[in-house]
Amino acid sequence: MLRNLKTLLAAAAVVLGLNVQAQEIKELNFGIIATEKAGALKQMWEPFLEDMSKAIGVKVNGFYATDYAGIIEAQRFNKVQIAWYGNKSAIEAVDRANGEVFVQFVDLDGTPGYYSYLITHKDSGITSLDQVLKNGKDMSFGIGDPSSTSGTLVPTYYVFTLNNLDPKTHFKVVRSANHEGNFLAVLNKQVDVATSNSEMTQKMKEKAPEKLEQIRILWTSPLIPRDPLVYRKDLPADLKKKIQDFCVNYGKNEREKEILKNMYRLAGFKASTDAQLLPIRQLELFKDRKKFENDANMSEADKKAKLAEIDAKLAELAKQMK
Repeated sequence: MLRNLKTLLAAAAVVLGLNVQAQEIKELNFGIIATEKAGALKQMWEPFLEDMSKAIGVKVNGFYATDYAGIIEAQRFNKVQIAWYGNKSAIEAVDRANGEVFVQFVDLDGTPGYYSYLITHKDSGITSLDQVLKNGKDMSFGIGDPSSTSGTLVPTYYVFTLNNLDPKTHFKVVRSANHEGNFLAVLNKQVDVATSNSEMTQKMKEKAPEKLEQIRILWTSPLIPRDPLVYRKDLPADLKKKIQDFCVNYGKNEREKEILKNMYRLAGFKASTDAQLLPIRQLELFKDRKKFENDANMSEADKKAKLAEIDAKLAELAKQMK
């Protein structure tokens, strides 16, 4: 009887502790990845964040960093509690910053994902991917943020790794920028080739179609899963439910639909989990495997051990995906 009473009291203390914790949270910081200028991002996201504040009863502030690493580190040290990531950066947030995927973007046109591109200016004289692969030493290249899925991971693997090339050494000059920066660099003929994605080209199609007409797409990736939102696992359960419910149900009236449309042509959000990151985890491992396979400076024993380790991880991911 005494043991049961102690168990009940302990359970009550946990519940009370969670309630106190939820009451103590007066503000949340929402991390926004730097795909373009902060001013443009604020204009896109602030109405959504204001609506979230009202719905969950906690003020939500926008946290705008200059790169993905800034958001990940802020979430790791609990300076950011919710964040928008690409899939690659979301993996880092889940693995290093106590993150958990809870919803995924839904496109306005219903597509389940988006695409990475390699682009050039129509006046560059570059008309095919084959030219890029053969003549990189004569070209300057704009790559994305190191933690960008469509700006770095996907094109690096499919365009370069599979062709036994390293973009860092393949081109005469390599510079890193966000999607907007790379698009403008190609448009202004500051780089010969750059990574981009279908979100950026769609935006240009709507806002400045004359600029898009000057761009040639040299390569299109396989479909990439739409971006997730990630919150910290240690947020109170009731608050996490409020946040997820708000996102999943957002976009029911014309005002909310217009806000979402301005946020990368979104129709809304659907519930998701860390499982959506599994294909991107595979891609990372495939890229690493290819790198070790081609490492001439590595001993055969070390190479065999490293490949076996990667293969075991790939096998485990395959099980999880089933």
